[in-house]
Amino acid sequence: MAFQKPSHTFTKIHLKALHTNNFKILFALSFTMFINMLSYAQDIPKKKASFERTEKDVALKETDSLTVLELNDVEIEQDSTITDSVKPKKELLEHKVVYHADDYTRFSQKDHKLYLYNNASIDYGDMNIKAGIIIIDHVNNTVYAKGIVDSTGAYTQKPVFKQSNSEVEPDSILFNTKSKKALIYNSKTAQGEGTVIANITKKENDSVYFLKNAKYTTSENLDDPEYYIKLRKAKIVPGKKIVTGLANLFIYDVPTPLGLPFGFFPQSEKHTSGVIFPTFGENNTRGFFLQNGGYYFAISDYIDLAVMGDYYTNGSYGLRVENTYNRRYKYRGNFALRYENLINSERGFSDYSKNVIYNIRWSHSQDSKASPSSRFSASVNLGSSRYYRNSINQVNAGSFLNNTLSSSVSYSKSFAGEPEVNFSLTATHSQNTNTQVINMTLPTLQASVGRIYPLAPKEGTKKGLIQNINLQYNIRGENRITTTDSLFFKKEMFNDAKIGFQHSIPLSTNFKLFKYFSVSASTSYNEVWTFKTVEKHFDEINREVITDTINGFDAFRTYNFSTSLGTTIYGMFNFEKKGKDPKIQKIRHVMRPSISYNINPAFDKYYDSYEVISADGLTTSDVEYTRFEQSIFGTPGKTFSSSMGISLANNFEAKVKDKDSTATEPKNIKLLNNLNFSTSYNFAGDSLQWSPVRMSGGTQFFDNKLSVNFGATLDPYALDNNNRKIDKFNIDNGGSLFRLTSANATASWSFSSKSGDKKNDEKKQQGIDENLRSGGRDDDLFGMPQDFANEQIQDKKGEEDEATKSFYNFKIPWNLRLAYAVNYSNSARQNEISSHSLMFSGDIKLTENWNIGASSGYDLKNAGFTYTQLRFERDLMSWRMNFSWIPFSTNASWNFFIGIKSSLLSDLKYEKRRQPDRRL
Repeated sequence: MAFQKPSHTFTKIHLKALHTNNFKILFALSFTMFINMLSYAQDIPKKKASFERTEKDVALKETDSLTVLELNDVEIEQDSTITDSVKPKKELLEHKVVYHADDYTRFSQKDHKLYLYNNASIDYGDMNIKAGIIIIDHVNNTVYAKGIVDSTGAYTQKPVFKQSNSEVEPDSILFNTKSKKALIYNSKTAQGEGTVIANITKKENDSVYFLKNAKYTTSENLDDPEYYIKLRKAKIVPGKKIVTGLANLFIYDVPTPLGLPFGFFPQSEKHTSGVIFPTFGENNTRGFFLQNGGYYFAISDYIDLAVMGDYYTNGSYGLRVENTYNRRYKYRGNFALRYENLINSERGFSDYSKNVIYNIRWSHSQDSKASPSSRFSASVNLGSSRYYRNSINQVNAGSFLNNTLSSSVSYSKSFAGEPEVNFSLTATHSQNTNTQVINMTLPTLQASVGRIYPLAPKEGTKKGLIQNINLQYNIRGENRITTTDSLFFKKEMFNDAKIGFQHSIPLSTNFKLFKYFSVSASTSYNEVWTFKTVEKHFDEINREVITDTINGFDAFRTYNFSTSLGTTIYGMFNFEKKGKDPKIQKIRHVMRPSISYNINPAFDKYYDSYEVISADGLTTSDVEYTRFEQSIFGTPGKTFSSSMGISLANNFEAKVKDKDSTATEPKNIKLLNNLNFSTSYNFAGDSLQWSPVRMSGGTQFFDNKLSVNFGATLDPYALDNNNRKIDKFNIDNGGSLFRLTSANATASWSFSSKSGDKKNDEKKQQGIDENLRSGGRDDDLFGMPQDFANEQIQDKKGEEDEATKSFYNFKIPWNLRLAYAVNYSNSARQNEISSHSLMFSGDIKLTENWNIGASSGYDLKNAGFTYTQLRFERDLMSWRMNFSWIPFSTNASWNFFIGIKSSLLSDLKYEKRRQPDRRL
């Protein structure tokens, strides 16, 4: 059986350092030392006479009675063989050999051994040997490296054998240069994410190693690992695999019955395909199960695929397909398809039911460097409305409580020039999980031409009313579909599709008036195209209105005019006085009043009417309607509108004395970020001409950790005895100037200890990202999601201060998030708090390894706790344990998990959970 995980595995092949090139290095080193020492016993030979070739004839010369043959006159015939046909042997050494020892380097002529002592090292090419002692035996053809026992009895300077990225750290090494085999004693070799610890390792050749009674672990403490898999017999092929015989799990040297008759550990620096082991367990309603078993496909370095399935003994099953892709500087994304066929009870019983749910998620983002002028993005979350409430393979609190699923896929492109042209295609999806109504646009077309200033000068700035005149052109087209869950992905969903186009040409300008006032004026021309209109008539027999749909092109055209006048007023309240240095020195008040005027003509030419005839044949009334009432871009207005809008925006800031005595300037503090009032008056209305006054505001406290927002609606008109609004001011009816009809306030506060936990923050962000992908909140106030198929989350290992590893964590990092909301309603004298709630979420790190958290809320109106999740997590060094509990609600459940962190051994885990009782 194989242990496999769909993730990267990086292998450090330490044993590969014992390459056959070592023989050449060590032999050459010993041979060189041997020759140098022996050479001192020999005489230095005399320099031999040199011969010079000549073409002169051989001649005999008489000198006394001796006849001498002069060498210069000898002609030497050249050999006909110019070059030797036998190629010269390859040099014994290919690289420079550098060796060193702090104390001494000695060669024994008697034993024919070379000794290097104390911090001995040999460098040859990319290979390096470091040890306390290195001994080269020329007679037995062996190389021996070991450490040194110091004065305290400690074994130091253990051998370190490196070659390229490979490294091995044994107690000692014995290498035979002739047979090219080696014995490695007490080695610790990194293999992938784990380490192999062996008493004796036999190196058969460059690529095969045999071990006996070895240990495989991913623990950081190799001297006393908290767990290991004992390999009684094993074969290692570095960079490829580890094959074992009988192997079982030990926890702190205590054997467990968890074992295998044989095992296979893949070792690769690249993606590797393999089997994903399922989770075994029992479901409270569907019997025993195998969950999340399947196969992982390592397609390439840029894309992968995981196919997993679930099976339950009552016949339920599930399928899950997940894909991740990433191309640096181009794009990245992921795709997931989830399908579950859920069966309750057994066929023939009254509570038998069958439910099919599915979910499709796709996220795609394009790198900004890939194409500056075009962009493609996708965020898809669609499927069954009940998926997140009925799924038995995950607990996603944010999506469980969310009532909307939404999707968007868009492509946009810009064409540079003057003017610039922009174009985009977008497909959208919005799904109400309560009503199961789905609204889609397949697709939405948008295009626009940038602003054109036809009267602006070619050079210089644009000034004045005429030069600032500008216009644009915008077009929007939609194919809008409204359907339900039962018709989704069926051809019937397209029967009632509505198609339309909207063209708009806004013309605007702006200028300064009396230096302090900004004036803007605009008019807009709109044209709407539709391909379906209606025609209505009254059926006298059935006494009902008949609406006929007419297919064909039709259009209506409208226009409007608006203008606005605004300015900015600054006020300063100075509290500084001579001889006094108050804490609050100044308060600055900024006001931005604005008045606007809008005219919308009446386009009653697009309206028709039909007669309603009574039973006695008399016409009782004429009912007006427009044939464009099914247009997706609205209908033309039939009532003339002439209105004035009034708004006032306020901002308050204070300059206070800085606590830092060295600061030369006061500190700015925002008292109110905004305080806005707005209303309008309809000149063309015959009654209730004033609109309610809407007030909104917001501010922040405690270095922006506390955010407060509020709003209210004030109506100037009174109510009659039936609580209906009448055309009479409230102050004239015996009341106050305004009648408070609604109000709301929200506050959010996030604070934490100064010593945060970066690792936990990163893990929490992963959960929040999962919330967002599935349509939930961007925080953990509704709890953290749990996806049982991806329960293993890799912890990033980093250096830790030894002081923080104690059992008691004196810093105790913590964080807390609060959200408060209250709504008041009084539109019909009900005078009630419609909703009042407080939500909170927090985490406390009690010790370095213990972390607890909770997400909950309290309904102050109904006096009860809202959706609650409790979380407990324990870091067991190489293991991770967590327990999550939802104590009440329709999603009440708990989950316990303990497993190894390493992705390679992540299938060594235990999981137990109680599923909520699903209501189908």
